[in-house]
Amino acid sequence: MTEEVKGNAPTPEVEKKRYSDDELEEFRAIINEKLDKARKEYETLRKVIMHNGSNDIEDTTPSFKTVEDDGAYQLSKEEASQLAQRQYKFIQNLEAALIRIENKTYGICRVTGKLIPKERLRLVPHATLTVEAKEMLAKKGQN
Repeated sequence: MTEEVKGNAPTPEVEKKRYSDDELEEFRAIINEKLDKARKEYETLRKVIMHNGSNDIEDTTPSFKTVEDDGAYQLSKEEASQLAQRQYKFIQNLEAALIRIENKTYGICRVTGKLIPKERLRLVPHATLTVEAKEMLAKKGQN
């Protein structure tokens, strides 16, 4: 059983167990922005796959433009398919992060139970591990 702290006695520094609702909303906005961009890129890749070889693709995304003159690079159907699969997995991971926000479990390392630092979550909003936990798992995999 835990004791309740009463009065104005100084409380020891308690490690946060989860992010506040305001912090979760900040992360939700970041995730939704990345999700919108990822879905657009995914759709562009699908068009590349479906129309590969024809020039009637209305592609405005610079990363997928193909220029056949001057020997510039053109995505093959297989490469576009691999990129689309990776993008789809990224979308699924972002959607799972939104569910964790709803459940108020977002940002909690699934190995250590500690909060994943905000800086990491801003860069990798779908992260489920702290860097330490990720390195620990990688070392276990090497043995």
